[in-house]
Amino acid sequence: MTVSSTTVKNSYSGNGSITQFAYGFKIFADSDLIVIIRTDSTGTETVKTLTTHYTVAGAGDASGGSITFTSGNTPASGETVVIIREVPQTQAIDYIANDPFPAESHEEGLDRATMTTQQVQEEVDRSIKLSRTNTMTSTEFTVGATDRANKVLAFDSSGEIAVTQELGTYKGNWGASTAYQVRDLVKDTSTNNIFLANTAHTSSGSQPLTTNTDSAKWDLIVDAASATTAQTAAATSATAASSSATAAASSASTASTQASNASSSATAAASSATAAASSATDAANSADAFDDIYLGSKSSDPSTDNDGDPLAAGMLYFNTTTDLLRVYSGSAWQNAAVDTTSFITVSGTQTLTNKTLTAPKIGTSILDTNGNELALLTATGSAVNEFTVANAATGNGPTLSATGGDSNIDLDLLAKGTGHVTVKGNTNSGAIQLNCEVNTHGQQIKAQPHSAGVTNTMLLPAGADSTLVSLVSADTLTNKTLTSPKIGTKIDDTNGNELFNLTATSSAVNEFTIANAATGNNPVISATGGDTNVGLEFTTKGTGTIKFNDLAYIPQQALTSSSNAVAWDAQAKPNAYHLTTENTTFSAPTNNTEGSFICLEINYDGSHTIAFNTVFEFAASTAPTFTSTDGKTDILVFRYNGAVWQEVGRTLNLSES
Repeated sequence: MTVSSTTVKNSYSGNGSITQFAYGFKIFADSDLIVIIRTDSTGTETVKTLTTHYTVAGAGDASGGSITFTSGNTPASGETVVIIREVPQTQAIDYIANDPFPAESHEEGLDRATMTTQQVQEEVDRSIKLSRTNTMTSTEFTVGATDRANKVLAFDSSGEIAVTQELGTYKGNWGASTAYQVRDLVKDTSTNNIFLANTAHTSSGSQPLTTNTDSAKWDLIVDAASATTAQTAAATSATAASSSATAAASSASTASTQASNASSSATAAASSATAAASSATDAANSADAFDDIYLGSKSSDPSTDNDGDPLAAGMLYFNTTTDLLRVYSGSAWQNAAVDTTSFITVSGTQTLTNKTLTAPKIGTSILDTNGNELALLTATGSAVNEFTVANAATGNGPTLSATGGDSNIDLDLLAKGTGHVTVKGNTNSGAIQLNCEVNTHGQQIKAQPHSAGVTNTMLLPAGADSTLVSLVSADTLTNKTLTSPKIGTKIDDTNGNELFNLTATSSAVNEFTIANAATGNNPVISATGGDTNVGLEFTTKGTGTIKFNDLAYIPQQALTSSSNAVAWDAQAKPNAYHLTTENTTFSAPTNNTEGSFICLEINYDGSHTIAFNTVFEFAASTAPTFTSTDGKTDILVFRYNGAVWQEVGRTLNLSES
């Protein structure tokens, strides 16, 4: 006989009553079969014993035969019966010299050789292997059993096989008398350090784990204690920054020039010191995060952070050469103190020579040297409040303040008609500084520079009390609608960590759309844009994978035949089924993409023949013998290599469900 079929395995679902199951391939002896029962819910596989659990009929028949389970061994519902041919891998034919050529025995030997090849191919088909176009220097690893114990296989930076460590399960806070397994993670509450178990054991003693009797059974993973020490050092650096601010204020009082600027620098430096101290307090909650923001004391501008990573906007360090706190803007380092050159100093131009006016009573106006009105004065009957004008010594600014008998007095500036109050620029843009209640910190409202060429109006928010949104601070917007906002390179979460990184493409026409959904419907992420056909790409970092925590599936869609042919759009219907109504040929699919998979379920509604276009390449370049029996089902899977659809797997002669 010839071996015209590559089938070496049949599988069936048990139901608790059927005891006989067919196998569709030739065997030479009853022992040439392996029968396995798989429990679907757990994946447990049990190899059954010939005669004890089942008997075999049909050995030697070219079309196959059947097995019958013995009493008490009927496969139950939820169990799968798998019948696999396993012809012994031995050569038992002995040729006698000068005897007539034993054609039957010789052909049986060829059949046995072919069958063992098919058995090996069935195992190869189930193996994990490189694709035909992939390369790897070596699939061997030399790590011994002791060194690879409790480790996992992975791929290194060159894509080669490597043995590496896998973190285990986090067990929370360490506790005594607890059974720990290898790779379990625990927290030492006395130091906040994180440890990894390297030996299975039941814990004893007490914390810290570094001095525990089982200390050798733990590996330190996160050294939080050292990080806390670093945080304390950062707080000390912040205190040093505050001292530098005090020194700046002292220097300002003795300077003969730029006194006003020096005072403002001292105030701004004190503000930066307070901010640094606040950052140190925040660092107590996350010392490592603080270390990535405040880089400590350095003699010059650093080019990387303390971990050797690239600098990020907002990072701080204290310059011991200049005694200044400096901040990274995203492209360069700059002093954290406010630029005092933009301050506007109010000063009078009137000159009184050798005249002392003691409580003068001035009428309704003050005139300039040309006799024109310079200031108009209005007297209020029974007035108790007034404003006071005070000049200043070196290093201080003159003051215009509301004073009087009342405890709380406003200071009103009134424009005429539709006019407005203007703070003009003087070399730098006009600015107003608003100080805190004790006048140790200040914030400026400053106009755009002349180069911006803008004249516009900024309206303050309406409604209840609120805080203005800043371009540089972290603010929360509630119930705000952003219409077509332009977002930079990322979106951060509420902790200030990156949530999304965004990349802009020049002349982009395609994008993705996120849509929410009403009750009973799913939210949607879809590719949209100007192009007619737009894909949706997911890219992992390094050797990462895309993980779906729940079931992911491609809906199955119907293929119908017309004039004995089936047209198949591989993009629109990658998971398809066809209910036969006539003898059918599957045409070459359209919209093919290299590397894509398609699945086909053929349900026979009658004894119809099935054929495929030559673009479908079957295993061993031989199409299977399709069941073509009413009420039966064949299932095939193909992968497109850029030229042909290669068969990946098949399951034939299933009961139609």
